[in-house]
Amino acid sequence: MKKGVYTWLDGRKYEGEFKDNFKYGFGLYEWGDGRKYEGNYKFDKKHGFGKYSWVDGRKYIGYWENGKQHGYGKYYLKDGTVKIGVWVSGKRIKWLNQNELTEIKEDEKIQNILKEN
Repeated sequence: MKKGVYTWLDGRKYEGEFKDNFKYGFGLYEWGDGRKYEGNYKFDKKHGFGKYSWVDGRKYIGYWENGKQHGYGKYYLKDGTVKIGVWVSGKRIKWLNQNELTEIKEDEKIQNILKEN
């Protein structure tokens, strides 16, 4: 893999790893309006673990598949409230309650999410 920077005329910028001209591996993608994603890519799509933040303060830290939120994730609301949930193909299917979190606390993916801010 190669590392590099690609900048678009509209202000978007990607700095990270490439493979065969695809975003592939770890990278930071920033939009002109202030949104950003920092995490793993596979063939130009968010894939694996990553952090996405919006300008208004919302943030998602968790897992991605084929460009969409998929699996466990931690979601920060504008008011600072933090929730842990499960996403499938970009759609949140449920928020996890404390009992559910306790049951799965040994899962490596949950541990990764809980330690990140």
